[in-house]
Amino acid sequence: MSNANHHDIHVLNSLIQTTIDSADGYRLASGETDDPGHRDLFGRRSFERRQVAEELQSMVRALGGDPAAEGSILAKAQRAFADVKHALMRDETGMIGAVESAEDAVRARFEKALEDSQISATTRDAIRRAFFRVGEGREEVHDLRHSLQGQRDAGNPLYPH
Repeated sequence: MSNANHHDIHVLNSLIQTTIDSADGYRLASGETDDPGHRDLFGRRSFERRQVAEELQSMVRALGGDPAAEGSILAKAQRAFADVKHALMRDETGMIGAVESAEDAVRARFEKALEDSQISATTRDAIRRAFFRVGEGREEVHDLRHSLQGQRDAGNPLYPH
């Protein structure tokens, strides 16, 4: 691997781990929800994230590197904590809020990578395409959380009607 590609490969592998973490989180959320519509949404997002990770892995291979094949240890620990928290609360809105928070973290990592002045234009373009696809999922989860929050608030007897 040439020195010129080393940094790009490092940045891409970091995003691959983040994207795999996101796919795993969506897969787990799909298994936790009782709502078939949410289950479908989370399943689709998990699949889409796997596709994004595969595209980034192809880019790493094209640069002469070995792509990351799994998520990060930190994300696994965070998911375990979220699983315990969700099991105690069993609140759909709270679970979707946790998914949205994770999405914010994914978005921040992609934004940081796009701001990296040391990556090549080709790598930046690949990251930008992946970021666009990842961003679409985040907005859908954001809208879902607000919808559920509004439904919960409207059912509250203290909510002004």
